[in-house]
Amino acid sequence: MTTPTSRRTLLGALLAGGALAAAPTLPRAVHPSRAPLTPHGAPVKAGSLFLGTYTSTTPGGTGIGVASYDPEGGTITAGTVVTGVENPSYLALHPTGGTLYAVDEQEQGGVTAVALAADGTFRVLGTRDTGGAGPCHLSVHPGGQWLFSANYTSGSVAVHPVAADGSLGERTDLVAHTTPAPGPGQDGPHAHQIITAPDGGHLLAADLGNDTVYTYRLDEEHGTLEQLSYAALRPGAGPRHLTFHPGGRHAYLACELDNTVVVCGYDPATGVLTPGSPQPTGTGSGTSYPAQLLVTADGRFAYLANRGHNSLTRYAVEDGGATLRLLDTVPVGGDFPRHIAFSPDGALLLAANQKSGTVTVFRVDAQSGALESVGTPFAAPAAVCVLPL
Repeated sequence: MTTPTSRRTLLGALLAGGALAAAPTLPRAVHPSRAPLTPHGAPVKAGSLFLGTYTSTTPGGTGIGVASYDPEGGTITAGTVVTGVENPSYLALHPTGGTLYAVDEQEQGGVTAVALAADGTFRVLGTRDTGGAGPCHLSVHPGGQWLFSANYTSGSVAVHPVAADGSLGERTDLVAHTTPAPGPGQDGPHAHQIITAPDGGHLLAADLGNDTVYTYRLDEEHGTLEQLSYAALRPGAGPRHLTFHPGGRHAYLACELDNTVVVCGYDPATGVLTPGSPQPTGTGSGTSYPAQLLVTADGRFAYLANRGHNSLTRYAVEDGGATLRLLDTVPVGGDFPRHIAFSPDGALLLAANQKSGTVTVFRVDAQSGALESVGTPFAAPAAVCVLPL
């Protein structure tokens, strides 16, 4: 799965040929309590690194990669692999740090929970059906009791309860993106992300096919979603990934189809998102399939991964988050940077490069935001998500 277009065509071909296994159905999990967060599993040590991969491609991964990295020099050292998860293309960690979650990006989409043990071993707790096809993103509610996922192929978002041991219960809601109509050249909605806003009271879901970002309210007692509003992007924009400024009143959209970034205003009281004008990615003409933005913890700089251009764009964040000023682009050192992430202290930026099957590492200058390549590219077949701890 190499480009936004081939995600659909290749996934369809694999499904038609029976190359993707169905997610297993496991016994019903216990509904979570509403008690405060309690540890389940054991938080892994600092410097651990998890890698999401595609297991259905050639070459491809064999599961969730586990490695470690040097927080100073950026060198990555190979570890083991968590097997038993098909196409774990996106990963998220429970707020307690004791459970890892992965999507199963296949026709019968699933979400899988993996318990992290103090001795460095891992135990797959089970998989739940997302009710849709091709889930490509998931996130955990800050309260730790609900997991959200976005079904790309079928254009819907799902909710699962998280039990006391970190395992997942049966789906409590599934919402299809039926309106507005798909954008030009699209065959339908394609949900690409669902996250909780910094205010904690709203969820936002970016849909690439409908050129729309939806705002929902979560019923935390029953795990259901109520749509409050939606923000329409210009036709053909293809909003893929939304990232909030630490101030909580602005967010930044990577639009992969028209090769732009959009600064949005955000009202925490209502959850209303207001998109501004499209801005350049610094990659020149043509479509470079921008993948994702990161914002530093101090809110001063933002970074964009450009897959076609194989680069990282650096922006200065100004006016309290309301403005992005393009500074420069640097080569990512790999092919098709699908996902980027900061180390917990923000000193390193790591990039998962899908086509080259590598992870590259950059040191982030705290004053200027400049990126300096460090270490050597780490081999990771079909790496599409990187989660440093």
